[in-house]
Formats: sequence, structure tokens, C-alpha cells
Amino acid sequence: MDGNFLQNALSKTRQVDDFTSRLLEIHRKMMEINKEENIRLGLHRSDYMLDSETSSLLQIELNTISASFPGLGSLVSDLHRSLIKQYGTSLSLEHKRVPANAASTQFSGALAQAWSEFNIDSAVIMMIVQPEERNMYDQYWLSKHLQDSHGITTIRKTLSQVEAEGQVLPDGTLLVVGQKVAVVYFRAGYTPNDYPSEAEWSARLMMEQSSAVKCPSISYHLVGTKKIQQELAKPNVLERFLKSEEEIEKVRKCFAGLWSLDDEDIIKTAVEKPELFVLKPQREGGGNNIYGLDLRETLVRLQKEGGDALAAYILMQRIFPKASPAYLVRGGVCHEGLAISELGIYGAYLRNKDKVVINEQCGYLMRTKVSSSDEGGVAAGFAVLDSLYLTGKVMFQSIDLFTHHFCLDR
Repeated sequence: MDGNFLQNALSKTRQVDDFTSRLLEIHRKMMEINKEENIRLGLHRSDYMLDSETSSLLQIELNTISASFPGLGSLVSDLHRSLIKQYGTSLSLEHKRVPANAASTQFSGALAQAWSEFNIDSAVIMMIVQPEERNMYDQYWLSKHLQDSHGITTIRKTLSQVEAEGQVLPDGTLLVVGQKVAVVYFRAGYTPNDYPSEAEWSARLMMEQSSAVKCPSISYHLVGTKKIQQELAKPNVLERFLKSEEEIEKVRKCFAGLWSLDDEDIIKTAVEKPELFVLKPQREGGGNNIYGLDLRETLVRLQKEGGDALAAYILMQRIFPKASPAYLVRGGVCHEGLAISELGIYGAYLRNKDKVVINEQCGYLMRTKVSSSDEGGVAAGFAVLDSLYLTGKVMFQSIDLFTHHFCLDR
């Protein structure tokens, strides 16, 4: 992992973003002690929208921590296949055109393989969750697959519980309530709200210092920041990490327009035409992006304030997918209207030293929202889970690279 690249690319961001600064501080400490991560596990999801003007799938973001809904997304695909199988004749639909979606079994399989590589039969997988977790049913399916298919026990802990109940032994072993932890799987820890006190930061550092497999490690977490996404889109940066010109070209075709806010010309354009852009902070979890008149007002205010405040954001081209008629069911209520969708491709990467153990696509997530909504998060209340329905020859070549590992390895 190119730690210096991460530190340098995020150097301005850390000056104005306390959360990113704290993550970078943990990362710096791991670099100082030359912390080795022999076993690396990444469970990620790359999100795309189909741009109506170019008919290209353009990347929204790459999620490297807490890539949610592999469990419920798989169930929704099964539900839609079942409904179409039962009622497809009257609807003129074929259930086989809804692709099989094994995201939950493949993610749990990758976690199980990481546990196996750790090679301590009595160890557990620890899932880091929020104190008032709302997404437990999605997480449940991973734990169920781990127990039923692999015989592996999963424990659930908040960051504060890890701080109170955990310790790192001299040999690096992470113990939580006396249980050895093989894999730490983060389904929390991606937002400042997950760190209300120093106890949570202490827990994050403790886990990072241990020999347990982190999913993700602190460096892998930082790779998913919006600023790194923007840095990778700059000329000659991909060439540091990918050697094949063909692969570089494929990846680059997925990029939407991305800009840092040290470019006065692009700021001027965004203020004049805010409807063409999205202003993104270094945050995950949905509901954080800024659009339209709010975008204009934010840019004007930040420019007046001066200093480095603009470094907390990046600017992205707004993607305009084609809207289609749809029925959205949420909370038992059916809504009819024009809707747009966002496609997420899950991927798993597992490496033990120089050996790549897993590098594969792991199913998909389809989220659909009314076309008038700016945001698209399901847990944040803006969208519903959906499925793909294939109507003809589908080419996924443009997203092939992001179904595989893309984490700044050198």
C-alpha cells in the first residue's frame, strides 16, 4: 500500500477536516512502526449511474468500508425472480432475466477465507456495529452464512465496547472478552458520529495495532475518500498503480468529471451552473452531498471565508440518467412515478503476503429513487432496493476493472 501517496494526497484535507485528520494520524502511526498487514481483505462496492448523454456507466464512488446491503440486496433479487416466475406471463416478463445475485454468500465466503488464512480455529470474526444499529438484518445474513456454511462464530461489538472489553497481547493477538479475533469487519466507523468520544478512537487504534485482519485496514479505509477518487482521476496518476495501458483506459472511461477546489475556473463555472455539479465532502453514509442553489451558496461562502476550507470538498460532474416509470414500495406504501437507478458492483479482494487468494466480482446492488431526489441512500431514506432486469445484450466491460481489486497496491 502506498502510504506516502495517501498522506500527501490528503494533506490539505486534513487541515480542514478533523475526521479525516484523525484517520490519517492513525495511518501515520502505523507507517512509523512499519506495521505489516500480511493478510489484506477488502469488501467493496463501486457505484455507477448510466449517463443518458453518453450511454456510459460512470462511477459515483468506490466504497471501501461498510459496503452495505449484500444481504438484503440478494434477498430482493430472489424476491423479484420469484414474483416474476409466478406472474411473469401476465406481465410479459421472464424471471431468468433477473440476474442471480449471490452477494451475501460471496461476501461471507471472503470473510471465511480471511479467517482461514489467519489460521486459528478458535478465533472469531468481530463485526463492528453502531450502538443503535438500523441495518442489522442486512448484517444478519452474513453472520448466518458464516455459521451455517463455514462454522465460524461472529460477535457484534460497538467501538466503545471494544475499547472497554478488548486488549492487544504482546504477540499482537486481539482479545475481546477473552476471545481471539481473526477478522475485524467494519460495519461502522465510517462517520464522525461513530466516534463521540476518545474511547472510540482508542478502540480504532487498538484494532489497527493488532494482528487481526482488518476489513478494511486504515489505509484501505482512506482509499475510499472522495479526495482520493478525485486524485486518481488526474492525468498520470493511474499509471502509478496500473501497468497495462488497456486497463488504464478501461478504468478512465468510468470516471465522471472530478475536480479539486483549488481550480478557480471550475469554481466559477459551478457557481454559474450549479445544476451541472455535485459538491462532495469526505463523508460516507448518504445525505452529505450538496446540490443546486445550496451548492452555489456553499461555494460562494467558502470563497469569502478564504483559507483552506475548500479543501474539505471535491467537485464532481452531475450524472443525468434516463428516468423510467416505476412503482416504489416503502413502508408498505406504493408510490408511482418517474425513477432513476444506481448500480453497485460488489467486489472482494484477499491477499496473504504476495499471494492473491481472492479477486472477484461478488454480485450487485440496485437502488432506485424518484427522479426528483438528489440523494440515493437507502438507509438514509432516499431510495429503495431494486433488481436488474436484462432486456438485451449487456456489456459490462466498462466496469470490469472495478469489480476487481483497485486499492493502490504497488
